Amino acid sequence: MQKEVLLDILSQNRITCSAAFDDITLDNATLQLNGKTASAGFILRHLGETINMFGLFFGVPSSVQNTTMGQSDTGQGEDVEESKRLIEQGYEMLRKLVEDTPDSAWLNSIDTPFFGTVSRAKLFSHILFHNSHHAGQIILTLKKGR
Repeated sequence: MQKEVLLDILSQNRITCSAAFDDITLDNATLQLNGKTASAGFILRHLGETINMFGLFFGVPSSVQNTTMGQSDTGQGEDVEESKRLIEQGYEMLRKLVEDTPDSAWLNSIDTPFFGTVSRAKLFSHILFHNSHHAGQIILTLKKGR
């Protein structure tokens, strides 16, 4: 049953966040809340990169390169379709991770440079929170940005 619960949680995160992700286009990707914030496209790219890079902590290899984490927005989000592809790839990686991970392994520890040692379940939930957090930023940027 645990696997089904995790898959439901993952599915709901994907549905909820897609409201933001699907609304980004080439026409609005450069919108920012103000001159000091990242553009909607940059945030989308950040999500595409990080969802895949978080997989590295679970032992899932990735060729995705970091161009956004700890970086300033210099136009990395201009290729909206590539960012959306990376997000889809990341969600598929997480789905497969849930499918392939035994229920008992979700409490096993993973060492991370950001959070220290956490359970696999905590890291999984952080990824989904991270997605939701930035989806909210995207929605706000698309509605109020200039």
